[in-house]
Amino acid sequence: MTQTLGTCYYPEHWDESLWAEDAQRMIEAGLTWVRIGEFAWSRIEPEPGQYRWDWLDRAIEILHEAGLKIILGTPTATPPRWMLERHPDMLAVDEMGRPRKFGSRRHYCFSHLGYRESCAEITRALAERYAKHPGIAAWQTDNEYGCHDTTLSYSEPAKHGFQTWLEAKYTRIDALNEAWGTVFWSMEYASFSEIDLPNLTVTEANPAHWLDFKRFSSDQVVAFNRVQTEILRAHTDAPLLHNYMGRVLEFDHFEVGEDLDIATWDSYPIGFLSDRLEASEAHKAQFLRQGDPDFQAFHHDLYRAVGKGRWWVIEQQPGPVNWAPYNPAPLPGMARLWALEAFAHGAETVCYFRWRQAPIAQEQMHAGLLRPDSAPAPALAEAKQVAEDLEALGPMETGQGDVALVFDYPSAWAWSTQPQGADFDYFRLVFSAYRALRRAGLNIDIVPSTARDFDGYKAVFVPGVLNLADGLAEALEGVTTVYGPRTNSKTEALSIPLPMGPNLLGCDATVVYAESLPPSAARALQEGGAFRHWVERVETSEEVLWRMTDDAPGLLRKANCYYLAGWPEESTWDRLVHMLLPEAMALPEGLRVRRTASHAFWINYGAEPVEHNGLHIPAAGVLWQSL
Repeated sequence: MTQTLGTCYYPEHWDESLWAEDAQRMIEAGLTWVRIGEFAWSRIEPEPGQYRWDWLDRAIEILHEAGLKIILGTPTATPPRWMLERHPDMLAVDEMGRPRKFGSRRHYCFSHLGYRESCAEITRALAERYAKHPGIAAWQTDNEYGCHDTTLSYSEPAKHGFQTWLEAKYTRIDALNEAWGTVFWSMEYASFSEIDLPNLTVTEANPAHWLDFKRFSSDQVVAFNRVQTEILRAHTDAPLLHNYMGRVLEFDHFEVGEDLDIATWDSYPIGFLSDRLEASEAHKAQFLRQGDPDFQAFHHDLYRAVGKGRWWVIEQQPGPVNWAPYNPAPLPGMARLWALEAFAHGAETVCYFRWRQAPIAQEQMHAGLLRPDSAPAPALAEAKQVAEDLEALGPMETGQGDVALVFDYPSAWAWSTQPQGADFDYFRLVFSAYRALRRAGLNIDIVPSTARDFDGYKAVFVPGVLNLADGLAEALEGVTTVYGPRTNSKTEALSIPLPMGPNLLGCDATVVYAESLPPSAARALQEGGAFRHWVERVETSEEVLWRMTDDAPGLLRKANCYYLAGWPEESTWDRLVHMLLPEAMALPEGLRVRRTASHAFWINYGAEPVEHNGLHIPAAGVLWQSL
């Protein structure tokens, strides 16, 4: 597989006299791809049914003639103002019942069928005009589903859609009442039309009600995306993609990905460190200008799974961004490091966002490869260097990882509905396991809970999966597997199963109760280390490998099956990984390694050079070796 670079470009933002020069400069920088169009609806269709293609025709022709491959986006994330006259009730509504006003982006409700049809119209018009153009090499649907907390909408269209969805799922209202346990607090319903959305209740709503609403909302994203992919499939064989985000969990990316060819995501390491990561102030200070050493890699591995092996970074941070609480500039070398790390994890393409920094509107403080005056920004030279690196490396293929880590979006919805502790978070739990595996120098494949083939993995980690339905536990029988905590502890309706969990195959273990701990507390283990955040009291006749200081089981084993009765702190995760996997390394802080079929990449997120096993890895730098 040949790896390539690209950028995101908005010809409608710039005088047409710049387009040809920009295209030529992109080629000179070693870029292959250019993404356009995903926010241009008002320029394409300034009035309902009145299309103005002339400017877009010329932009596509100029970019194509320069030798660039074009990714054309459907502009449905930014409907023009006139759309509100057509669909006054299309606005998403937040949990407090307030409509999301026009004046920014992503203000639509996924459940609004009229807006879906308008999206079908603009998608069809674009496909009919450009699908056969030789310059259009890929298509992007919409932009960043779920960004700005827009998956869940509490609108009237969402309520009616939810009622219809529930009736299709349960058929009889008695079946819903039984599944939800509505006898509790006299919440029984006589018909599906009585069921409202679960927001604005006096105290917490029924957790099964919430979980079904989250499932419904995810299905609405899938259905919304499918409207566009079905139209595009009828007109083109070019690959279809969508750009996902970092730590956006409100819809099932695996299900959206079933209708796409390539998973892409938007990687903003410094913004995410500040905005989306629980970490100490010391950790954030240490990696202030580099980003967290594991956050990007986690999403690379996640989206490789979502894309069934095909994935890109469609937006790569090149400099300071505009949207995080604080926005420092990357250290010199980071724009190169982030791209090479993505390629080491199997990316086909990395596109920098954006080509030129905008001097207008909301994102004018967001850096690009060029400054607003068209002079080179610092990342342009690093992008050119990456292009040279790729030429030196040659085509790369990724192989199977050492270990697999199961990731399950419905589990994230379940534990956000019923966290039982202020800081219990599914992503955070899974990420803590991922971090330990990365610190040990292992290649990790993230897999969905629907995976059934685990041949070749030295171990599989399954923390916090809501339930092990449909054969997952059976598929893992005989494989070294680490479960827990909270794994298989609830039914799909978020009730306690009988017999009580975790109900692992042939394993005598019952979680009789669980505790959530405040950040200041920990439950120490006799063997050293501790559990934090979450601790379970387990009754078992199986072998106990670790015990808490009160003699309660901490880690138990039945053959190749291990169960953790708590959330390990970092040192405890490390001890477990090294116990199970003799090949595990002990890497210096900030140093990571990722192996392809042909190379080992040593990636130094530190601000100082690192010496390791006779290697010198520069600060904010990458060193690779042939295997």
